[in-house]
Amino acid sequence: MNSLRTIDYHTAGEPFRIVIDGAPVPDGDTILDRRANAQTGDLDDVRALLCNEPRGHADMYGGFLVPPNDSDGDLGVLFWHKDGFSTACGHGTIALATYAVDEGLVFAEESGDTNVVIDVPSGRVTAIVHRAEGVVEHVRFVNVPSYVMATAVPVDTDLGSVNADMSYGGAIYASVRASDLGLSVTPEDLPELIRIGRHIKWALNDHESAQHPTDPRLSGVYGTIWFDDINDSDSVLHQRNCTIFADGEVDRSPCGSGTSARLALLHSAGRLSPAKTLLHESIIGTHFVGSILSSTMEGARPVVITQVQGSAFRTGEHSFVLDPRDPIGTGFQLR
Repeated sequence: MNSLRTIDYHTAGEPFRIVIDGAPVPDGDTILDRRANAQTGDLDDVRALLCNEPRGHADMYGGFLVPPNDSDGDLGVLFWHKDGFSTACGHGTIALATYAVDEGLVFAEESGDTNVVIDVPSGRVTAIVHRAEGVVEHVRFVNVPSYVMATAVPVDTDLGSVNADMSYGGAIYASVRASDLGLSVTPEDLPELIRIGRHIKWALNDHESAQHPTDPRLSGVYGTIWFDDINDSDSVLHQRNCTIFADGEVDRSPCGSGTSARLALLHSAGRLSPAKTLLHESIIGTHFVGSILSSTMEGARPVVITQVQGSAFRTGEHSFVLDPRDPIGTGFQLR
């Protein structure tokens, strides 16, 4: 295998490994088409190499750079994790926009806002990169339309029965209040959050509320969002969350596309208006700020346009290789 060059970032503690050279580009007219081809092509072996031990770990995350859908886009990306390719990734969008400005792929003034248009499998998102004296301070991205799919969907677990709220923010999530099963969003409860979160995801994955209304390639539950209410004022709603996605992977950040999915639920419940923000805290204490820019109707379905703000920081630059004599090949997973 040729050398694979990456530049790594973290966004609110969640890794994002950007593959900048050495990976094949799958065919496809759109990013969603390229994702479908990547799932069964050579690129999946590259994903495994970079995500598996010893080069990665069970909670690794990253993206392959690909051409945008058309000339109006600046970048295209295929998001990946330990089990495959996701349809959306907010923390990755924040990291990728930071990288694009850091590396001069998109011109930015020394101070002020710069738009970076990124095509992802779920659609087109616009990231607004804010710099001060040449340094990126934060990124806020305007996501694809988000909406509620169902509320109070019952799920049986070995800790008892619980209701899950289903919503879409580029991927489909099941939101569950942690205290409903005697849990809290804390590191101490993480083993149970992982175990029960996996169960809820797979129990609802084929449920009718997890079917995307227009494209089956976006169907299925991507993750379970556990949440705790922390505080609520006239201007800020503060919640803590932990998203268990893929097959038991833990998001260290507050989950960007999951934040959009939560915003749709909170707006529908009358708890959040455009005049109020969501302070979304992760299980490690980092934050995203989510807000609703507008609401409209798509057919009979209410949808909201959301914005999520966070910061990404570079952690390293790497050149990975696979020695053909290596008996473990593309690596292994212990979890």
